Amino acid sequence: MDIIFIEELRAETWIGIYPREKAMPQTVVLDIQMGVSTASAGASDDIRDTIDYAVVSERLREELAARHFNLLEKLAEFVATLILEDYAAQWVRVSVAKLGMMKGVKRVGVIIERSA
Repeated sequence: MDIIFIEELRAETWIGIYPREKAMPQTVVLDIQMGVSTASAGASDDIRDTIDYAVVSERLREELAARHFNLLEKLAEFVATLILEDYAAQWVRVSVAKLGMMKGVKRVGVIIERSA
Protein backbone atom coordinates (compact mmCIF):
# COMPACT_ATOMS: atom_id res chain seq x y z
CA MET A 1 0.00 0.00 0.00
CA ASP A 2 1.20 3.48 -0.84
CA ILE A 3 0.48 6.68 1.06
CA ILE A 4 -0.70 10.00 -0.27
CA PHE A 5 -0.41 12.69 2.39
CA ILE A 6 -1.50 16.21 3.20
CA GLU A 7 0.40 17.96 6.00
CA GLU A 8 -0.63 21.01 8.01
CA LEU A 9 -3.87 21.68 6.16
CA ARG A 10 -5.44 24.65 7.90
CA ALA A 11 -9.21 24.86 7.87
CA GLU A 12 -11.80 26.98 9.63
CA THR A 13 -14.57 25.18 11.49
CA TRP A 14 -16.90 25.55 14.42
CA ILE A 15 -15.39 23.33 17.09
CA GLY A 16 -15.78 23.10 20.82
CA ILE A 17 -18.05 22.71 23.79
CA TYR A 18 -17.29 25.91 25.69
CA PRO A 19 -19.20 29.16 25.06
CA ARG A 20 -16.02 30.99 24.01
CA GLU A 21 -15.40 28.28 21.39
CA LYS A 22 -18.94 28.54 20.04
CA ALA A 23 -18.66 32.31 19.53
CA MET A 24 -16.53 32.10 16.40
CA PRO A 25 -14.95 29.58 14.05
CA GLN A 26 -11.49 28.29 14.90
CA THR A 27 -8.58 27.21 12.77
CA VAL A 28 -7.73 23.53 13.00
CA VAL A 29 -4.65 21.87 11.55
CA LEU A 30 -4.99 18.49 9.85
CA ASP A 31 -2.38 15.96 8.83
CA ILE A 32 -3.85 13.24 6.64
CA GLN A 33 -2.33 10.04 5.30
CA MET A 34 -4.36 8.05 2.78
CA GLY A 35 -3.45 4.45 1.97
CA VAL A 36 -4.07 3.57 -1.63
CA SER A 37 -2.25 1.85 -4.47
CA THR A 38 -0.57 4.40 -6.71
CA ALA A 39 0.64 1.80 -9.22
CA SER A 40 -1.96 2.76 -11.85
CA ALA A 41 -1.14 6.46 -11.56
CA GLY A 42 2.57 5.68 -11.66
CA ALA A 43 2.07 3.80 -14.92
CA SER A 44 -0.43 6.16 -16.56
CA ASP A 45 0.76 9.54 -15.22
CA ASP A 46 -2.94 10.46 -15.03
CA ILE A 47 -4.46 12.22 -12.01
CA ARG A 48 -7.70 10.29 -12.50
CA ASP A 49 -5.88 7.14 -11.41
CA THR A 50 -5.09 8.41 -7.92
CA ILE A 51 -6.42 10.59 -5.11
CA ASP A 52 -6.09 14.26 -6.04
CA TYR A 53 -4.87 15.91 -2.84
CA ALA A 54 -5.89 19.36 -4.14
CA VAL A 55 -9.49 18.17 -4.52
CA VAL A 56 -9.45 16.54 -1.07
CA SER A 57 -8.01 19.69 0.55
CA GLU A 58 -10.59 22.00 -0.99
CA ARG A 59 -13.44 19.63 -0.17
CA LEU A 60 -12.37 19.41 3.46
CA ARG A 61 -12.12 23.18 3.79
CA GLU A 62 -15.64 23.56 2.38
CA GLU A 63 -17.16 20.77 4.49
CA LEU A 64 -15.53 21.87 7.74
CA ALA A 65 -16.48 25.53 7.27
CA ALA A 66 -20.14 24.51 7.08
CA ARG A 67 -20.22 22.23 10.15
CA HIS A 68 -20.02 22.32 13.93
CA PHE A 69 -18.31 19.65 15.98
CA ASN A 70 -18.24 19.46 19.75
CA LEU A 71 -15.16 17.25 19.86
CA LEU A 72 -12.00 16.83 17.80
CA GLU A 73 -12.73 13.09 17.85
CA LYS A 74 -15.97 13.65 15.92
CA LEU A 75 -14.24 15.94 13.43
CA ALA A 76 -11.51 13.32 12.86
CA GLU A 77 -14.13 10.58 12.34
CA PHE A 78 -15.94 12.79 9.83
CA VAL A 79 -12.73 13.36 7.85
CA ALA A 80 -11.73 9.68 7.95
CA THR A 81 -15.16 8.51 6.79
CA LEU A 82 -15.28 11.05 3.98
CA ILE A 83 -11.88 9.96 2.66
CA LEU A 84 -12.61 6.24 2.92
CA GLU A 85 -16.05 6.50 1.31
CA ASP A 86 -15.64 9.29 -1.25
CA TYR A 87 -12.02 8.82 -2.35
CA ALA A 88 -11.69 5.04 -2.15
CA ALA A 89 -8.74 5.01 0.22
CA GLN A 90 -8.15 1.63 1.84
CA TRP A 91 -6.75 3.15 5.02
CA VAL A 92 -6.52 6.63 6.52
CA ARG A 93 -4.73 8.30 9.42
CA VAL A 94 -6.13 11.68 10.48
CA SER A 95 -4.48 14.03 12.95
CA VAL A 96 -6.48 17.11 13.92
CA ALA A 97 -5.31 19.80 16.32
CA LYS A 98 -6.49 23.05 17.85
CA LEU A 99 -3.92 25.78 18.29
CA GLY A 100 -3.22 27.77 21.44
CA MET A 101 -6.11 26.39 23.47
CA MET A 102 -4.25 26.23 26.76
CA LYS A 103 -1.56 28.38 28.27
CA GLY A 104 1.86 26.91 27.64
CA VAL A 105 0.58 24.36 25.11
CA LYS A 106 1.15 24.83 21.39
CA ARG A 107 -1.41 22.32 20.12
CA VAL A 108 -3.92 19.81 21.43
CA GLY A 109 -5.45 17.13 19.29
CA VAL A 110 -6.26 13.59 18.36
CA ILE A 111 -4.93 11.04 15.87
CA ILE A 112 -7.10 8.23 14.52
CA GLU A 113 -6.60 5.42 12.00
CA ARG A 114 -9.40 3.71 10.11
CA SER A 115 -9.63 1.10 7.35
CA ALA A 116 -12.21 0.49 4.68
